[in-house]
Amino acid sequence: MPRRDDPGLLSRDLGQVYYCAGLTADYADRPYDTVQAHVGLLADVLRAGRFSRLVYLSSTRLYDSAPQMPADEAAPLMLSPANPRALYDLSKALGENLCLTLAPGRAAVARLSCVFDWEHGAPGFLSEWLQQATSQRELWLDTDAAVMRDYIHLDDVVTALVALADAPDTGIFNVASGTNVSNGELAELFGRRGWQVTLARASAPLVAPQCRVQRLHALGVVPRDARDIVDARLAEIAKWN
Repeated sequence: MPRRDDPGLLSRDLGQVYYCAGLTADYADRPYDTVQAHVGLLADVLRAGRFSRLVYLSSTRLYDSAPQMPADEAAPLMLSPANPRALYDLSKALGENLCLTLAPGRAAVARLSCVFDWEHGAPGFLSEWLQQATSQRELWLDTDAAVMRDYIHLDDVVTALVALADAPDTGIFNVASGTNVSNGELAELFGRRGWQVTLARASAPLVAPQCRVQRLHALGVVPRDARDIVDARLAEIAKWN
């Protein structure tokens, strides 16, 4: 992995490139860095053209503005420039556009859904929840039972990214499980394994875009259901305690 601001980055043959630079939780506090990470450096790499294949890591958050529609890679996005939240979406979408138009045949876009793991320091709501479960049997979470997300385990993401780098297919791919799971469902799963989980809010069910994953499956990658992975992990933790 090259160092940040590596002066020789654009002058050597990079081979297969995974473009992972980006800001997520702090994009609103660092707008200029967000645009530079999602678009600026990417444009420099594409302009130099010294790579055989580039996989650009984007996000299924681009579908959030139209939750009623299927989250299909070919569907037009609905983004509002006047919405401060759209800074993230617009910059990611521009990065996708640069890859697909300036490096046709050599670039693929991976729209990642909610990635989770339980290793120490793994970021994200479900990741932090699973880390807490190793030391606490009573959990209080400041969230809503109705919130739904498409979770995909880190191991399945790695499998998908390797397949994207090696396959001749280009374009956009949802790297997702294709199944939405609510916080309420997860809380029930924890409860069946012996944890007491309290969720701060319980509003009416929410609508969330459901990712189409046929293109990913065509590569031979079929991510596991997050509920099965979480259940197996909780069973493992329960044996320790």
